[in-house]
Amino acid sequence: MPVTQASQNKKISFRAKENTVCPICDEVHQKEQMFQGGGRLIAGKMTQEMRRLYEKNRKFGRVGPNDYVLSVCPRCLYTSFTKDWEGLQANELSELKMSSDQRRSFLEKILGPVDFYQERNIVLGAASYLLAIECYQKRGMGIAPTPKKAICAVRGAWYFEDLHAEYPTMNFDKVRDFLYKKAAIYYSQTLEYMQNGQEPVDSIQGMLGPDTDNNWGFDGVVYLNAYLTRKFLDQLAEKKEDQLNLLIRAKRMLARLYGSGKSSKNKPSAIIEMARELYDEYGALIEEMGGEK
Repeated sequence: MPVTQASQNKKISFRAKENTVCPICDEVHQKEQMFQGGGRLIAGKMTQEMRRLYEKNRKFGRVGPNDYVLSVCPRCLYTSFTKDWEGLQANELSELKMSSDQRRSFLEKILGPVDFYQERNIVLGAASYLLAIECYQKRGMGIAPTPKKAICAVRGAWYFEDLHAEYPTMNFDKVRDFLYKKAAIYYSQTLEYMQNGQEPVDSIQGMLGPDTDNNWGFDGVVYLNAYLTRKFLDQLAEKKEDQLNLLIRAKRMLARLYGSGKSSKNKPSAIIEMARELYDEYGALIEEMGGEK
C-alpha cells in the first residue's frame, strides 16, 4: 500500500517496497527506513565523543537516525551495514548460521526479548549495534571489520548511556563502559591497520563517522582513539609503563591531526579545537607520569 502524504507526516519511518532476503536464513522482510525532512530532527549540540544530540520532538517524540542504519534479519538476527549484507564467504556464512541462537541468547541477557519485526526504537537501536559487533567478529578482513566494530561499539555506548538515564537501576551503565572500552581497543587497532594495510580501511573512509551527522573520516579515528584511550586508560593497561606508552602513541597521532591549529574545509574548527584541548591535556599527563622517553 503506498504511503500517503497524510500518513507520512505522522510517522518517523516506513518499510521499503523492495524485499530484503537474509543471506543466512533466507527470511524475506522489508527494511525499515527513516523519512527525511518534515521537521523530524531537531539537532542539538555535539558531544566530546563526536555524537550529535537531538532534541525530543513534540510531534514525533524521540527520533534517532542511528536506529535505522544497520540491516537486521528479524529471524536469525544477522546484522551488518547495508553494503556488507551480501557477498559472504562460505566460512562466514557457516559461522553466522551456526551462531544464530547464541546471538539471541546473548542479546536477551542484556536487553530482554527483542522483536525486529516491530518498528525500531531505542531498545532495538541498542540491540542492532550489539548484534553488529558480534556478526563482524565473524567477517573476514577484506571488508575492514575492525573500524566497523569501532563505530558500532561507540554508537552502542551512546545508546546505553541513554538507556541508563531512562532506567538507572538496570546496570546499563556497565554495558556502556564495556562498549566504550571495546571501542578504544578497536580504534587503536584501526590506526595500526591504517598504517600497515592489514585491513582496507581506506575503502570505508566515507562511513567512518562516528555519527551519521558528520563524517570526520580518519581525523575522527585519530581523535576518538586519543579521547577513549585517555578516558579508559586504567582499563586498557595496568602497568604505568604501558599506560605511558599508550598515551605517547596517541599524542603523536593527535599532533598530526591538529598540526598548525588552523582550520580548513577538510579540518573544521570544531575538531581542531577539541584536538588541541586534548593534546594539551595529554602533554600535562605525560609529564606527570615521567615524560616521553
